[in-house]
Amino acid sequence: MEKGGEAMEEAPLLFRCPISMEIMKDPVTVCTGVTYEKKNIEKWLLGYKKNTCPATMQALETLDLTPNLTLKRLIQSWHSSKSLGPENSPSKATISQEEIVGLLKTINSSPFKVSALKKTRSVVEFSPENQSLLIEAGGIEVLSNILLQVLLDNPDNFLSFRACEEALSILNLLPFTDHRSIAILTKPDSVRSLAVMIQSGAAESRLHALLILRKIAKNGCDLGAIFSDHDLDILKALLEILSDGIDNHAMNASLEVLMELIVVSRKNRLKAIEAGAVCLIIELLPDSNRPRCEKMLMVLKLLCEISEGRSALADHAMGIAVISKKIVRVSDMATKLGVKILWLICSFYPTQKILDDLLHFGSVSKLCGLMQAYGNSSTKEKALKILKLHGKSWRNSACFPSQLQDYLKMNHENIPHC
Repeated sequence: MEKGGEAMEEAPLLFRCPISMEIMKDPVTVCTGVTYEKKNIEKWLLGYKKNTCPATMQALETLDLTPNLTLKRLIQSWHSSKSLGPENSPSKATISQEEIVGLLKTINSSPFKVSALKKTRSVVEFSPENQSLLIEAGGIEVLSNILLQVLLDNPDNFLSFRACEEALSILNLLPFTDHRSIAILTKPDSVRSLAVMIQSGAAESRLHALLILRKIAKNGCDLGAIFSDHDLDILKALLEILSDGIDNHAMNASLEVLMELIVVSRKNRLKAIEAGAVCLIIELLPDSNRPRCEKMLMVLKLLCEISEGRSALADHAMGIAVISKKIVRVSDMATKLGVKILWLICSFYPTQKILDDLLHFGSVSKLCGLMQAYGNSSTKEKALKILKLHGKSWRNSACFPSQLQDYLKMNHENIPHC
């Protein structure tokens, strides 16, 4: 690590990207004449949709990026003379408590926090021992304070925003096993910072914020309670991540956080429905894999436990069809959740359209099969209850399975004959 640190100190300022303060590998120049690392300026222009020069804040007349080949050759020549390649990475060995404290002091005092944060991340990324040392030295509080800058600074302050993203990436590496760490991250301002990053951060930062929230939830915290005033914005951001469908990891984390937000809060369920959660999940379910399908069905089940959720599902033209298709075909858990959703709809929102859809899309036939195959189970019980409630509505249909009538005749419960 010392060798890399010395190289950064010795490198001419001209070789460093004004955004990250790291030595550039692929320098490009914008129309204002300032040179940046290509991936950093592209993130600013394309990821954050900005049209200004980060260093001067001048408006850019064009977004063209011109490779600075002369500077690139100078940097390569400098690396050769130092016998240090740009891909050189710091050591992952355990370091002392004093060194960790020194890193935190540098983060607090340095105007170039991104570089100091990257160095800290490289130290803790593959070392549980260094992670523990960072936590013991007050690292979570230092990193949380950096996150607060996203609330205080101008949103166009790219350096500040990048520092917040780096702080998030470090926090995501750390285990939250003590009450003090959780208490710091669940303070109102910390929660607001995480909310802003989920709504406005780049894809990786949004994922890190979601994973941090998931860790907090697994430590017994009620996410619905700690977000309170920001619930609707967070719910919209979670649904946007699901809708994007770009990052599987982010989609799964988004679903898990969504479940945590609505599991004990009727208010949050109403907000999720208002934000379009029912319709979005119905549209995403057909192409979902098993783990994601189960999570989506769990969210739908929670939303259908209130009347507004049942109404939203019933109003969707393909709601019953999508749920029915997942029964039996995915997993026992998916079948259990699917039948529970149908039972909620049939018990509290049995419109004629719903009953017709249940017959038309094969739900009734599947319910019959479940009663024969599932033994004594809550799933079989709910399937039987649906048939008790609505068997008469389907008995005259050509689609009504003949074996169902025989089954119901043999059943000893007081079920209307079909």
